[in-house]
Amino acid sequence: MRDLRRHGVTMLTLGQYLQPSRHHLPVQRYVSPEEFEEMKAEAMAMGFTHAACGPFVRSSYHADLQAKGMEVK
Repeated sequence: MRDLRRHGVTMLTLGQYLQPSRHHLPVQRYVSPEEFEEMKAEAMAMGFTHAACGPFVRSSYHADLQAKGMEVK
């Protein structure tokens, strides 16, 4: 996250890899919602203006709302 901020990134999405089928790589570790909340708090403290962090968040997660400056959960 520090490197992203150093390069001027202001919006962040962090999500959990979920195994789509048994033919894909297995999940190595499940990240709890509480850990994602901690990551979001850290991101905001670093100066990100928007941070969507959670197990089901993807890079396009409510991108339209985030681009408008709206909070997403």
